[in-house]
Amino acid sequence: MTDGTEAPLDLAPFDAAAYLTEAEDQDALLAEAFASGDAGFIAHALGAVARARGMAQLARETGIKRQQLYRALSRDGNPTLETLLKVTRALGLRVTAARTEMADPA
Repeated sequence: MTDGTEAPLDLAPFDAAAYLTEAEDQDALLAEAFASGDAGFIAHALGAVARARGMAQLARETGIKRQQLYRALSRDGNPTLETLLKVTRALGLRVTAARTEMADPA
């Protein structure tokens, strides 16, 4: 611009789903999310993987409306355990529990 200021940048929203084309990348993102223990990160990561694989197909397989999936699987989402299990099953994933190191009870 001639007055010394720069024109604002036109930025498109970033969607990780566009780059999660390989199963290994999806698995790595989900492993990192679950390891963090951050519910928002976990929901967001599941959402990114779901979008990468196809949200419409996931909605059909889970019986959950697409709008509900988008809402539940967002950073601010809070999917129910039932939704989490349906989504992971439809994505070909299994949720497991592993014992963490516990502090000495003494």
